[in-house]
Amino acid sequence: MPSWQDQPPLPATWQRCDAGILPLWWERLCAQMGQQSATLYAAGLFTEDRRRPIAQWFNPAFKAALLVAPETSPEWPVQRFGIFYAPPDAGVVRIHSAPHEWSPRQPRRSPTEKEAFEAAIAEAERFLQVEMDFV
Repeated sequence: MPSWQDQPPLPATWQRCDAGILPLWWERLCAQMGQQSATLYAAGLFTEDRRRPIAQWFNPAFKAALLVAPETSPEWPVQRFGIFYAPPDAGVVRIHSAPHEWSPRQPRRSPTEKEAFEAAIAEAERFLQVEMDFV
């Protein structure tokens, strides 16, 4: 199996931007499910931007984005990173993938939070490679 270092580079149209949650996520969720439901979605991640780490890619040409972020409530015994896709122009979709989980109660046991995050990023980047074949 090739390592993440052997993957081809991401298409130039996708820019990595991890500084803060893009407003695009909140706008899309509100349009898709209404403000009240959007506030509760992913434990407020899209409105509060309080949990880290996250990884985001944005494609301004297509008005599309991809996000890797915690998707479980902070108090859950098993935490998981989710991959969310905002396709060109409208909507938000959770990408179904291998579980990228870790246990905060056993921070040194593999997979660690860092290992789960890196695996989710690698899967998200593979998704972007494939997605560019369809847009």
